[in-house]
Amino acid sequence: MVSVEAIQLLVFACIAFAPHAAADDNPRLVIAPQSPYLEIGTNFTATCMIINSTEVTADDLYWELNKTIVPKEQYTKINTSALNVTVHVTGEKPGWLYCLCKKASPYFPLNKGKLIHGIILTKGYRPGKPENVSCMAVQKERFISKAFRCEWDAVGRQTTDVPTSYILYVDVTKTMLYNVSTGENHAQVEFVDSFPDHMMLEIWVEAHNKLGKTQSEHLSRDAGSFVKTNPPSDVKVISEKSFTTSLLINWTHPIASEYVRLSYQIRYCHNGSQSWTYVPLDDTAKDIQSFRLQSLQPYTVYVVQVCCKNNKEGHGYWSNWSTNATKRTPEDRPSKPDLWRIIAEGDGINQRQVQVICKHPALLSNERISRFNIKVQDLKDQLKNGSLEPESIPVNRSHSGSFTVLKQIHLADQESVKVFVTAVNSVGISAEESLAVSEKALELPAVSDLKVRPRGGRLQLDWKPPNSTRVSEYVVEWVSGDNIDWAEGKNEKPGAPPIKGILEKFVCYNVSVYPIYSGRAGKPATRTVYLEQGAPLEAPAVRLKGKPGHNEAELVWNEIPQRSLRGFITNYTIFYSSGADAHQITVPAKTTSYTLKSLERNTKYDTCIKASTINGSTISSNHSFTTLVYAPGEMEGIVVGVSLGFLFLFVVTMLLCVYKKDAIKENIWPRIPNPLESTIGNWSPDYPLKVETPKDNGLCGVSVLDVDICDGKCMFEEDKASLALKKDKYLSEEHSSGIGGSSCMSSPRQSVSDSDEGGDMADTTASTVQYSSVVASNGYKGQTPNSQPQQAVFSRSESTQPLLDSEENPDTLLQECGRQSQRVSRGPCSSHAEGNGDIIEQQEVLEPLDFCPLEEDCEQVTPADSSYRPQLGGYRPQ
Repeated sequence: MVSVEAIQLLVFACIAFAPHAAADDNPRLVIAPQSPYLEIGTNFTATCMIINSTEVTADDLYWELNKTIVPKEQYTKINTSALNVTVHVTGEKPGWLYCLCKKASPYFPLNKGKLIHGIILTKGYRPGKPENVSCMAVQKERFISKAFRCEWDAVGRQTTDVPTSYILYVDVTKTMLYNVSTGENHAQVEFVDSFPDHMMLEIWVEAHNKLGKTQSEHLSRDAGSFVKTNPPSDVKVISEKSFTTSLLINWTHPIASEYVRLSYQIRYCHNGSQSWTYVPLDDTAKDIQSFRLQSLQPYTVYVVQVCCKNNKEGHGYWSNWSTNATKRTPEDRPSKPDLWRIIAEGDGINQRQVQVICKHPALLSNERISRFNIKVQDLKDQLKNGSLEPESIPVNRSHSGSFTVLKQIHLADQESVKVFVTAVNSVGISAEESLAVSEKALELPAVSDLKVRPRGGRLQLDWKPPNSTRVSEYVVEWVSGDNIDWAEGKNEKPGAPPIKGILEKFVCYNVSVYPIYSGRAGKPATRTVYLEQGAPLEAPAVRLKGKPGHNEAELVWNEIPQRSLRGFITNYTIFYSSGADAHQITVPAKTTSYTLKSLERNTKYDTCIKASTINGSTISSNHSFTTLVYAPGEMEGIVVGVSLGFLFLFVVTMLLCVYKKDAIKENIWPRIPNPLESTIGNWSPDYPLKVETPKDNGLCGVSVLDVDICDGKCMFEEDKASLALKKDKYLSEEHSSGIGGSSCMSSPRQSVSDSDEGGDMADTTASTVQYSSVVASNGYKGQTPNSQPQQAVFSRSESTQPLLDSEENPDTLLQECGRQSQRVSRGPCSSHAEGNGDIIEQQEVLEPLDFCPLEEDCEQVTPADSSYRPQLGGYRPQ
């Protein structure tokens, strides 16, 4: 077997050595095959060959499919100038396959120096095998038409690029073959002279496209098997007075039997009804032209139709039904009335309301009944009521129900009666029919294990008879709303369905079975059933019961009305959602309320309900509600809790204010000293120094400085002493107890020398300070001091108020006083200092001084000397 590669190489050889190829010496690429048709789902192999070039080899080639480079794993190198590629065919759209060269070539400067060649891949499916080939020849006038029409099922998929075509072949007795092409799934063949009656026809269909072809199964039959004739003509229905329950039907053959031998089918129904009754085919499968319908109802209008088909070998097509032929059966004496009763509780005590009913003659008997004769007999007093004249009841033909009420009787629970009824028309009187109504206490046993289920468009009933041999028959009653119907069945087959009336789909029926004991009905056994179930016509409207809570809401709905049910509800499904968060809950069919829980606060919810049966469901309209922010009573609880909290806080605060009033007063409203009461106003050299006995925890150490005043008694020197005192540094290891303290602490002080220091010491004064003063023991300003050094006392003020502006800035005050002193006594003091060359020595004497607490009364001693000099240097804080 020759391989695909060998064939492709042969094609390339032919292309390479062709005469026109010799004239073209330009290098190029060629792909084989050139324009392939590919089957989707298969593999395709293409070969690329280099022509008229030795600079480019197969190693320089690569493939590209639909602008995507094909992986090298799919390449096959044949020789130095040929390269194969194998791709899997997918998708229905055509695609381009390119062979390209990696190296540049001087022959193609506009194409970036690349050799390239491409082919388009056309994709499709192989044709499918045609199936279900059928042909027909119809009757035209008195003959069969020459047109022979066939149709079939097109199998398989097609694409627009690779379409499938069909050829219909008809072979007549292996002597003449007809064929016709088409792109559809049907075609028609025209026979030359006439339809080939009584000949064998062989028929088949061939499907083909670019990827292949296939044939259907061959159909070989007699030509008459494909004929469809016209329906029988001149159909007539004859009514014969002597035959009140039958009608005679006559018709004419649509075509001569020399061409086709026919069999017939007949159907009939009551006028206005669509429930057809078909005559068995065994009775009409003959070449006949008449038939008699029997077992009909007297004085009833019937509609009759007839059709026909080829009777040979059972093949062929049934013709259309003939036009309607209508006729009424003759009138006859009425049949026995079909009686039944409806028992309901009466208005009085121990009374029953009994309605004696009969199937309406206008619908069922149709015997033109004019009246009913009815007679009621008391079963306990038959002699007394046996000679009563029957009551005549005219027929109300305008009544539209399935039954008519003959008489209404009120009976006590202990009473029992028997009703006798006959029907009368123009021909005669029917046989008498009776119905017994027993007393309530004597109701006889019911059947057991009653089962009712739909089957084949009817209701199948099964039950077990009661343990009694007196049951003569059974009455089956089915009720839907106000419509009541019934049927009688013998005891031979208690499980056979005696229901013969017309049942509707999607209607609920209460089916009851009554055993009849010698004319008396026993207790009923009842079941509820649908002939066919469907989706409900409507779903219950859901609503809220009361107001929603903060995390729950109770939904309620009503049961669906019986007329809208159309089946038994299997369950309800509740849907509720808030935005994209959706939930659903399924509840039983008997449920009419449900409480949604675990809801979000202050959230809007949309809810609806779906009612479902076994054959469908219906969803109600949406109902919206919004949950509360707080639960009932929650807001009141928060308010009460917050109020109690504030009350508790208020009580605790008041108790703290009562028990801690001193501490609160001291921290919030501190004591502010009165400057008028400060002892700084009493600082004077005239005040004698009072040495007090130190108290416990209340002694402050004070440095006492002895200063030698210059002989010239100059004010300048005295200012210098004050300045030296200002610059004195006090190093304290402990601070006083603060403003308003009851005691002060002693701390050592550094002695003050007469040498000037480099700068003022750092200010460590707090926001509140204690005042102090230096008091000289003798002399006024300008007087000559004694030869002995005078003792100066540094005492502490009792005031705790903040310093005044001049007290906080002592340097400013010192400078001002110094300037005044220089103007007054600068000359003498200067000459004395220069002439004598004496060096003023200052001696610091540290002596303890007593200070009193602010709370205590300290006696101020006025110094003996009445002269007074203000302290200029201020004080340095402790």
